[in-house]
Order: sequence, then C-alpha cells, then structure tokens
Amino acid sequence: MSELKPNRLSRRTALSAMAAFGFAAGFAPGIARQVYKEAQELKPGEFSWHPERAKSGPVSIIVSLPDQLVHVYRNGIRIAVSTCSTGKKGHRTPTGVFTILQKDKHHHSSTYNNASMPNMNRLTWSGIALHAGRLPGYPASHGCIRLPLQFSALLFTVTHLGTPVIIASGHTQPREVVHPGMVLAQYAENEFEDALARLKGKHIPKDTGRSTSVIVSRADQQILIMENGEIVAKGKASIRNPQTPLGEHVFVLNRPHDGRRGLAWHAVGHHHSLSNGFHEPEEQVIKRINADRASIAALQQRMHPGMMLVMTDLPLDPSRRSGKDFVIVTQAEG
Repeated sequence: MSELKPNRLSRRTALSAMAAFGFAAGFAPGIARQVYKEAQELKPGEFSWHPERAKSGPVSIIVSLPDQLVHVYRNGIRIAVSTCSTGKKGHRTPTGVFTILQKDKHHHSSTYNNASMPNMNRLTWSGIALHAGRLPGYPASHGCIRLPLQFSALLFTVTHLGTPVIIASGHTQPREVVHPGMVLAQYAENEFEDALARLKGKHIPKDTGRSTSVIVSRADQQILIMENGEIVAKGKASIRNPQTPLGEHVFVLNRPHDGRRGLAWHAVGHHHSLSNGFHEPEEQVIKRINADRASIAALQQRMHPGMMLVMTDLPLDPSRRSGKDFVIVTQAEG
C-alpha cells in the first residue's frame, strides 16, 4: 500500500518532542519515521499512518509476533502499520485476544525503575501494554509491545477502553461478514429488523462508555457475555458439528448493512501453536453457533457498534483467563 511522505524532524525538534512526552534520562526510543514503504519493508522505528482511509468505525489492532509489526484497522480498513519490539526470551509476550483496560499518556513503570512508558494502552493488569520504547529490530522487551514514539502518540488518539488487540503468530486480514439477524440466534432474515432496532442510537463506546465482549468456547460449549471485563451472563452454546474445530476468530460489530439486510461484522482469524494453523472461513463459523434464550436476551440488551465476539476452541478456565485481565489467552507469558 502507498505510505505517507517521510516526516522530516530536526534534531532539536525531535529532542523537544521527546522531552514533552516525559522520557526519563537514559531512555532511547529512537526517532519515529513515517515512510513510503510496504509493511514488510519497514525498518525499526518506521511506520505509516493513514487515518483518512477510514475516518470512522470500530478500531481493532493486530500484533504480529513473527513480523514484529502492529497493524491498526478502522472499519475493517488498515489505516496504519508500525514496527514494534515484543518480549524477549524469558519474557515472552502472551498471545491471544485482549482489550484495552487503561490508558495513560505519561505512564511510568512500577516494576522497572520508574521507566517512562509514554502513550500506554494497558492490556493486562500484570503489566503487558502497548507503549513507546526502544526498537532494536528484534524482540527485546519484558513482555510489552514497544512502539515508535510518534506512532504511539497517534495510536493513543484512536483507541478507547475495550478496543480489541489480537496478539498472534499468524492472522488473516479483516474481512466483512454479514449476518442477517441477531448473531448466535437462528440464521434468519426476519431478525434483521429486531437487530436494527436494538442498535438504533447506539455508538462505539468511548472511555466513559460500557464495552461488551462475547466469548464462545467450543471446548466448554459455553457462552460468556462480559461488560467492561465483568461477566454479566453465562449460557449454553449449541455448536453444529462440535467435533470440528471452530478455529480462533474475532468478530467486531460495525453497522447494519441495508443492502444485504444484515449486520456487518469485521472478522479476523488468528492462530497459535496449539491450533496447528486451523482456519475455517468466518462466514461459515458464525453460522455454526446458537445460544440459549437467556444469553440472546442479555446480548440484545448490550449490543453496540464495536462489540466484540470471540470464538475459540480453548476452554474458559483459570489457566486461560486471569480475572479481568483479558478475554482469552492462547499462550501465556514466559
């Protein structure tokens, strides 16, 4: 894809900007650079930023560990890509699906000598976050995802509490999937009007809003509905062909699709070492799941643009979740 022209910063301007962001002495993130390059050609510290490609819509973030890249999508369209540095050996960045739990523009570490972590988007209460930091060109952090300074500042302007962040060893590009009615209910066109009415007047939650996540586990045959990290409903998942894996998928609700009379979701498939790269198309996966009436009623009350639906083959037990830290972890730190 085409990239922005390089942002020319003088040394004085760059140092002033670093001071303004509160960098501690000895912190050397390097100067971020916006460039004309394909994602795979970016060098450490380089990034692209194109918010004009999608000026509104739900945001989702994908961190590719093998590529050491962070992709930012809005309304299913990639608006940015940046180099990053993730956890080094012994401090591996966990993989899975996370949501932003806290934002702090001038954060300092309570663990690592009060180190400056500008533009922090927290993913776990145990210390994993997106923030500005040193980018040597390989995994070097204590588990966090380090970003170029300027990119981290731009990213901070488009995220909110509840924004989904997928950290994975592999992923598919987001694709639009249209469901004709209430997801997890019967795949019936006559549900569209009801679903449309439920979304009327609702917007993407900002930092003061209430964010809803729905998790479907094939292993447990269970559905969890979470609001701001708290479980508000549990139910039984009815999965067609339950012996066949679902794969690992994230669906983010966008908007009603009048032309196709359904709700448009942006879907991302990802995988980890336990899944062997299994991937079933998202438009097929979403048709395989039905929920009990109580779960559908709870979902109807809380659905909103930006709502996240996670489908996983993994069990929802304490080894995969830790309090309100994350939605589902596929591989822990270490």
